[in-house]
Amino acid sequence: MARTASALHILVKDKELAEEIIAKLKKGAHFDVLAKKHSTCPSGKKGGDLGEFRKGQMVPAFDKVCFNGELLTPHLVKTKFGWHVVKVLYRN
Repeated sequence: MARTASALHILVKDKELAEEIIAKLKKGAHFDVLAKKHSTCPSGKKGGDLGEFRKGQMVPAFDKVCFNGELLTPHLVKTKFGWHVVKVLYRN
């Protein structure tokens, strides 16, 4: 089982915007450009890059997607912080 993962994310306040971002990504938009434009998380300035993190380091819903979700596919995740568009790059 993977112990670490690396992911990109975009944090927004409402579900509708998160769904719009996913639609743009599916049409070929660049994740880093959308993260810099829309993300309310400080990682947005780095294109949404969260780097590598350990299992259990993130809030449970986010962690679940990062360690169980399909790689390189945008996922929609709701947490206490808002709506996340998450793209898992790899797991180790």
